[in-house]
Amino acid sequence: MIGRSLIFVFGVCAIVLALAPGLEGSSEEGSDAALAKNTGITAQKSAPATAQWYQGGHTLVREGDGHFYADVAVAGAPLRMMVDTGASVIALTAADASAAGLSWNDADVRPIGRGASGDVHGVAAMLSEVEVGGMARHNVQAVIIPEGLDTSLLGQSFLSAIDNVEIADDRMILGAQ
Repeated sequence: MIGRSLIFVFGVCAIVLALAPGLEGSSEEGSDAALAKNTGITAQKSAPATAQWYQGGHTLVREGDGHFYADVAVAGAPLRMMVDTGASVIALTAADASAAGLSWNDADVRPIGRGASGDVHGVAAMLSEVEVGGMARHNVQAVIIPEGLDTSLLGQSFLSAIDNVEIADDRMILGAQ
């Protein structure tokens, strides 16, 4: 079972890497109107965070399946995501995308890459705010994968904005030390 899960995760990582060049703008750019026009996705507005970063770090402990998981707030909605340093962007399950206030039309779902078991279909999205352990980032690129993804992935569109991501002794430290 773990082998099949790893193959799927690696397949999604490859898909997200293949999709990343097609996502327009940086994590600090983009507007909700342009996003809705280009992708058909809309998101609820949330109040801006009072603090972008904090001094120190946030520590995650490796879980029994060998992965790191983070409690993430997307547009204020609490989600649990697997940290995937090989994914270019955040990849959301349909349930997590809905919980975060995102909506999409089935007509907007298109092949975004190819995984071990064939084409993976999804929709590009821009997340108004993503927060982990007190660290918030605005206008973060993501993809919604309506079918076939069991767990949302916290990828580089968020992780690359953090000063430090370090793994040692079954711990992952996010942020400055």
